[in-house]
Amino acid sequence: MTPDYTRLIDAETWGFINRTNAFYPPEAVDWPIERNREVYDRMARAFHAGRPPGIAVETTAVETPSHVIPIRIYSTERGNDRATILYFHGGGFVLGGLDSHDDVCAEFCAATGLAVVSVDYRLAPEHGGTAALEDAIAAYDWVTAGLERPVVLAGDSAGGNLAACLADHVGREGRGPIGQALIYPLLGADIDKGSYLTHAEAPLLTTRDVLYYRDVRSGGIDCSNDPRFTPLASSSFRHLPPTVVVTAQCDPLSSDGEVYCGRLRVEGVPASWHEEEGLPHSFLRARGMSSRARAAMERITQALTTLAVGKRA
Repeated sequence: MTPDYTRLIDAETWGFINRTNAFYPPEAVDWPIERNREVYDRMARAFHAGRPPGIAVETTAVETPSHVIPIRIYSTERGNDRATILYFHGGGFVLGGLDSHDDVCAEFCAATGLAVVSVDYRLAPEHGGTAALEDAIAAYDWVTAGLERPVVLAGDSAGGNLAACLADHVGREGRGPIGQALIYPLLGADIDKGSYLTHAEAPLLTTRDVLYYRDVRSGGIDCSNDPRFTPLASSSFRHLPPTVVVTAQCDPLSSDGEVYCGRLRVEGVPASWHEEEGLPHSFLRARGMSSRARAAMERITQALTTLAVGKRA
C-alpha cells in the first residue's frame, strides 16, 4: 500500500516538491539524457541560494594521464584546518556537476569552517562503468597528497554511493578517510524489500528511477556483487571509518542507510543512521523552503564537524 504522503509530508515540503516538479516532472526519466541535463541544470540554478559571505572559491582541476577532473575548492579566511571535506554531488551518475551543488558545498564550508573540495566526476552514459569511481580515487589522492590533512568523505544520492565505494577502496589500502557522511545514498540494499516497496512511488524519486539510473551507469550489467558499484557487496566493513548516514523517510533509498549502518556496526565500525521524517529524496535543495529540511541540513553539518575531529557522530 502506498503511504499517505499528504499526511507524512508537510505543506512547506510539498511546496518544494511542487516547485521541483514544475521544472523536472517525474516522466522526465524517459527523456533523452541531454534534455534531462538541461532541465536539471535549470532547476539547480533556480534553487541556488547563493554563497554565504566570506567564502573563497577556486575552480581548478586534478590532472590524470588521460583527462582532467574539474574540482571546486571552498575555504574561509579563518577556516578550520583540521580536515578537508571531499564532496561528491548527486544526480544519478548522469546529472549534475560543480554548479548544481555549489551553494550546498559553500554552506557546509561556512558552517563547519572546513575546506570543501567538490568533484566534477565523469558522468554516464558517456563515461559509465567505473569511470566515476576512478575520478573519485584520483581526487582523493590529490587531496591527501596536496592538502596534507585528514579527509572526511561526503556525498548525496549517487555521490553518497561514490563516497562509500571510495571509502571501501582506500580503506583496504590502509589510507582511508577519518569519517564519511552519506546523504540519502544508493548503497545496494535488496530492491524487493523495505523502502523499495513501501516508497516505490515516492515523490521526486521512485524505485523505477533508481533502477534506471543504476542501469545507465552500469550499462545494464548486474553489478550487485561488485563493491566498486555496490557498497553493501563488500566482503568486509572493518576498514571503514566512523560513518553517519542520513536518509529521507519518503524515499525508496531509505532502507539502504539502515542496512548499511547495521552491517558496519556488526563489524565494530561506529555508524549512525538517522532518518528524516516527512522528507523526500533531494531534500538538501529544500532547505530554503522547508523547516524540516533546514533542521536536517543542520544535523548533517554537525555530523561533518564531529567526524572532522576523529570522533563518532
